[in-house]
Amino acid sequence: MGCRSALGCCLLAALSCCLPPGCRGNITVAVMLPDNHLKYPWALPRVFPAILMAHEDLHSKHKLLLGRSINILNYSTEDPAAGSCAESRAQVVAVDAKLYIRPDAFFGPGCVYPLASVGRFASHWKLPLITAGGPAYGFDKRDEYRTIVRSGPSTTKLGDFANVLHTHFNWTSRAVVIFHDLRQDDRPHYFLSEGIFLNLKEENITVEAQPYEDDYKYYKDLITFMKERGRIVYICGPLDTFLNIMKLFQSEIQDPENYAIFYLDVFAESLTDLLHKFLLSLFLQMDYIAGSFYDGFVLYAMALDETLAEGGAQNDDITHFYGTFIFISLNLYSSVCLQLVAYYNGTTKEIIWSQTEKIHWPSGGPPLDNPPCVFSTDDPSCNDEKYLLFFLLLLVVDGAGGHRKLKLEKELAGMLWRIRWEDLQFESPNKYHKRAGSRLTLSQRGSSYGSLITAHGKYQLFAKTGYFKGNLVAIKHVNKKRIELTRQVLLELKHMRDVQFNHLTRFIGACIDPPNTCIVTEYCPRGSLQDILENESINLDWMFRYSLINDIVKGMNYLHNSYFGCHGNLKSSNCVVDSRFVLKITDYGLASFRSSCENDDSHALYAKKLWTAPELLIYDRHPPQGTQKGDVYSFGIILQEIGLRNGPFYVEGMDLSPKEIVQKVRNGQKPYFRPTTDNRCHSEELTILMEGCWAEDPAERPDFGHIKIYMAKLNKMEQYANNLENLVEERTQAYLEEKRKAENLLYQILPHSVAEQLKRGETVQAEAFDSVTIYFSDIVGFTSMSAESTPLQVVTLLNDLYTCFDAIIDNFDVYKVETIGDAYMVVSGLPVRNGKLHAREIAGMSLALLEQVKTFKIRHRPNDQLRLRIGIHTGPVCAGVVGLKMPRYCLFGDTVNTASRMESNGEALKIHVSSATKEVLDEFGYFDLQLRGDVEMKGKGKMRTYWLLGEKTDVYVI
Repeated sequence: MGCRSALGCCLLAALSCCLPPGCRGNITVAVMLPDNHLKYPWALPRVFPAILMAHEDLHSKHKLLLGRSINILNYSTEDPAAGSCAESRAQVVAVDAKLYIRPDAFFGPGCVYPLASVGRFASHWKLPLITAGGPAYGFDKRDEYRTIVRSGPSTTKLGDFANVLHTHFNWTSRAVVIFHDLRQDDRPHYFLSEGIFLNLKEENITVEAQPYEDDYKYYKDLITFMKERGRIVYICGPLDTFLNIMKLFQSEIQDPENYAIFYLDVFAESLTDLLHKFLLSLFLQMDYIAGSFYDGFVLYAMALDETLAEGGAQNDDITHFYGTFIFISLNLYSSVCLQLVAYYNGTTKEIIWSQTEKIHWPSGGPPLDNPPCVFSTDDPSCNDEKYLLFFLLLLVVDGAGGHRKLKLEKELAGMLWRIRWEDLQFESPNKYHKRAGSRLTLSQRGSSYGSLITAHGKYQLFAKTGYFKGNLVAIKHVNKKRIELTRQVLLELKHMRDVQFNHLTRFIGACIDPPNTCIVTEYCPRGSLQDILENESINLDWMFRYSLINDIVKGMNYLHNSYFGCHGNLKSSNCVVDSRFVLKITDYGLASFRSSCENDDSHALYAKKLWTAPELLIYDRHPPQGTQKGDVYSFGIILQEIGLRNGPFYVEGMDLSPKEIVQKVRNGQKPYFRPTTDNRCHSEELTILMEGCWAEDPAERPDFGHIKIYMAKLNKMEQYANNLENLVEERTQAYLEEKRKAENLLYQILPHSVAEQLKRGETVQAEAFDSVTIYFSDIVGFTSMSAESTPLQVVTLLNDLYTCFDAIIDNFDVYKVETIGDAYMVVSGLPVRNGKLHAREIAGMSLALLEQVKTFKIRHRPNDQLRLRIGIHTGPVCAGVVGLKMPRYCLFGDTVNTASRMESNGEALKIHVSSATKEVLDEFGYFDLQLRGDVEMKGKGKMRTYWLLGEKTDVYVI
């Protein structure tokens, strides 16, 4: 059997393996792609239109599968928790599709990891899987992925191109591949680089690969890597990182003409702006990946059509099919010009060079991939000119290094740090208790500096101090029988003694005479930071607190940039204050001196872990040297101590033991368990810093260099805050203005008399009123009008209408109770009684509103008449303020219900009046009322009612 298309052959092979019975009638296709992440070229919104276009063209253009219909069902492989290329999600979707719709073929996934899983399923089910994604090298294993057909680009093809390119330019020795890799989601840059790396290696070319992440400080290492490893460089990563690398390349490399750098653009980011401009003048039908899905869909239909025509057997041949290709030549506005210098034919593996456009090499020709005397110095001519200079330089360096080494060895052998136990002098306990000592924190938690704790962690003891050469020193006993003085330990002791920094306690020496093993350090008489914070008699203003925080930051920043690298046991009890109120950090370094066996007291053990980062709590005994990010977490807990002064890891409303706290932090369940912050006790900026420091992901925590910069800004803000006296008057005036606005708003919500009572702090009591008149109105046909209008039009209508009503009722002695939708409720006669005038005021207001409605224009329906229906009734009510949030002045009583019934049983553009209201209006003698008759009222029975027609014009009103 001949076959001119490898893609078609693969499809025929897949189809011949197992022809589903459903293929004889309707054909079902399952499309499995991410549906939101438009960055991926195989995202569903970018690809699906091409699949639909192919589906439409099958019958009309290609004359395929005539008489059969194809059902296309979409499945999203995206998972909010696992990302756009969720392997687990793709597996579930594939199994669901197989069980419930029994597809004849899969299209997608495009991501590598989901495709690998689903591809194995499809091979097991003997179903074809067509995709334009999945460029990884591993999919070439036909024994594992028998039914996968890739119609798009692949790393294998890219690797073949690299081989042809290297052969053409005679690059046969070495190359460098640099790729962006965050080791998450689909790793597209890694897989694109894989083909070049493996193909060049097969040609016996030395290929060096180097991944990189989104951190500019590592880009210089990439430039060094390029300089030391090769001159032919392939870079695959986001466009912005590539541009940053190239900027650094220009400044660091002295001979850029000796390099050839190729940018591998996974998502065509480098052409994005050009394509935007291009689309202004030309119509672009589809991108390359979408076109590949189109080709795959049509080719699947062709293979299936021919297979079915032969009764499910393979055909002798398959029609040669030309895919949908797009050639774009960009020459836009003469500002950017991309010249096409060559075409690569992936089938013949040939590069066809342009006859008109050439590559302009800066050095006149392509650079050498292995220039002489750069990567290899086997040639004697490379060394002759430099040998003497190199030899002299080596002598100088060796001499200096030897001198330093001898000096170091002498210092190590001298053990200047060593203190004999007899050289330490101690006072009697009674005298000691009176004179010196840093007491244990008041909260029963263990302190590792200058304080000890009892077996049950309940009683305070004072710090162990003594005299060494006449000076008072702090002595920390080490629970180790013997210290092995290895070279590493001697180096650490030497560096400890060399530390001279104002915010680190000075290491004086160590005693290693068993059983009296101890560390001797500078003594700070003010005690630990934990002692100071929990001593309520000490008043700490924020200027002093910021000073303490700054001292910690300076000390930790120095420590992180020193030989030691990190602290590993930072907590408030390891921050001590000297006689000048300068905070110093202690208990750093000397990891080998720290006890490996923990205290048997579980309370004390877990109390010491309150400052430990969650990623270190997973260890029963975490590394004593700790980590820098772990130190930042501990600093965040100390910040909370300083801000609230409620002890370490204070959680408001929860009385938890240290063990319970540690377990909750260790579990790492969302929302992550952290201490309470309170912006009433400290600034919002300090809250932001705390939360950043104790972030669950160590990579999200700032380093102490950035914290130092942030604290400098906070200090400035604090200085500004201490000089606000000049702004007091301005702020007072602003307060009074806001108070006036608030009062005006209160007067709008509540009656004036009631609002005044509330302002005076008085309780507003409910009050009964013997006689008031209540007005109700609504709009007839409002429901149908709302259904025919947009929500915005309804809101605009009601706003226009009620604005008009509110302006009219200001002319009458009335109070608007509320508006609910199209219902409008007004009362007169409360909260200030007005005799019987309430009926007159409501009647006059009703006539005025009715007259205004007749001329009211609806914006979006100017030809419609707004039909207002009004009902009024007079009687007793009870009124009062209800609620604390959004308080309302409400009316209660049967009069309210009756007034509502008068409105609902009325007619459009008429005022329905009860007999009670009519009796009061008759006393005024100038209202024209017409008897309506007896009307059946719900819950009231028959009531005699009237229409208010207007005011009599022949009556003189006094």
